[in-house]
Amino acid sequence: MNVVLDTNVWVAAISSRSKYRPIFDAFIDERFQLCVTTDILMEYEEILAQFFGQNLAKTVLQLIETAPNVYFITRYYKWRLIKADADDNKLTVRLPEVWNIWSAMISTSTS
Repeated sequence: MNVVLDTNVWVAAISSRSKYRPIFDAFIDERFQLCVTTDILMEYEEILAQFFGQNLAKTVLQLIETAPNVYFITRYYKWRLIKADADDNKLTVRLPEVWNIWSAMISTSTS
């Protein structure tokens, strides 16, 4: 399953005492594929540093960047589809990439 995690999910899931920790553990256990862009990674680092400090933020980013279950998406155009919160316009991708992700999800769910 391909997933885009909002930064707030990381903030809530990192602590070992959090009720949302299973999300972080599922990522570590490669139970889903995390989809990210450079913009998303930059936001993760910025917000995680605010909550947990620069060292932990960098550690989490290194974990994400080296994990085998991360799909790096290259943005070729900024569509600016989200008007309410322009900062959330981070994952608008080329149609072939969307098709590939969608096709993989469909084939996985019907297997």
